[in-house]
Amino acid sequence: MIAAGKAFNVKAIAQVEVSRGREGGLAPALSSGFVKRREHIRAYCSLLVGLALLTIAASGSTGSVKAQQLEPRAYSVSPVGTNIVVLGYGRSTGDIAFDPSLPITDASAKINGAFAGYFRSIDFFGRSANVSVALPYVWGNLQGNVGGQFQQARRSGLGDPSIRFAVNLYGAPAMDLKKFSAYRQKTVVGASVVVVAPLGQYDPARAINLSGNRWAFKPEVGISRTIRRLNLDLYLGAWLFTANNNFQGRVRTQSPIASSQFHLSYNVKPKLWVAFDTTFYAGGRTSTNGVRGNDLQRNSRIGGTLSFKLDRRQSLKFAYSRGAFTTIGADFQAVSVAYQYLWGRGL
Repeated sequence: MIAAGKAFNVKAIAQVEVSRGREGGLAPALSSGFVKRREHIRAYCSLLVGLALLTIAASGSTGSVKAQQLEPRAYSVSPVGTNIVVLGYGRSTGDIAFDPSLPITDASAKINGAFAGYFRSIDFFGRSANVSVALPYVWGNLQGNVGGQFQQARRSGLGDPSIRFAVNLYGAPAMDLKKFSAYRQKTVVGASVVVVAPLGQYDPARAINLSGNRWAFKPEVGISRTIRRLNLDLYLGAWLFTANNNFQGRVRTQSPIASSQFHLSYNVKPKLWVAFDTTFYAGGRTSTNGVRGNDLQRNSRIGGTLSFKLDRRQSLKFAYSRGAFTTIGADFQAVSVAYQYLWGRGL
């Protein structure tokens, strides 16, 4: 399903760093084996749902794409009362690898996504925390040969929205602007949870949709260490999914996807930082009406991020990533840009 995740790797909600001198209808081919081929195509459609076509930011249907996200400085600290509005665009293009037993070859996709997001930092029982929401709009197409016949599908519409809550458990108490101005980040340990709601465009009669028609959750822990101009981040988490109870009249489930991210970023100057990003994720085997698919994922991506301030309140962020190793899933090249506007108490 286009909803299959969110393939273009745009960050749903940008992180804020405000410190002094730091920004911190696929049809089966006609043949004597029609019934068998129809089942192959259904299996193909099932894989699409958990693959990666799209909804960025909150990647509604999440699947493998959710796990493809690369988000440097996701646990950065900001003063209480900071607000950020984010507008972004991303494009992903590339190949899709399916269960080798399916009669699907030369599958590829081109996905565009735009999103709007809002971020606010809060005081959570004395700890620095934040809440962010994101709403994606996606358009694109997928094509490939199914049983030797060329097939193509195009979709556009709203993807599944998401909300993220994050709290810094160690190294970052809640601070007003005055206290924050004297704060120097060293080691921060944080935790977060992302919730994706099945509110996007979904038609159970279609094999490819923009929504996963299921809830998705991602609990995660992160460690961030700042050493002079360097910032190292390590995140460990897992995507958990409820069942899609109306996947073309059947029940589709997906096993958890474990994910890890590592980021090494460098403050080039007060208004500019760059980062090297990498992620690895595994799991996500699907089942339809209790029949397990041969679609266990073990994939990785690498990429880079550049962020710079235009002025005191505005900034731009650019990102690029590509598949480093892909078994089952989407081997995309993804580019994205996000505009951020900040305001808050005394900022």
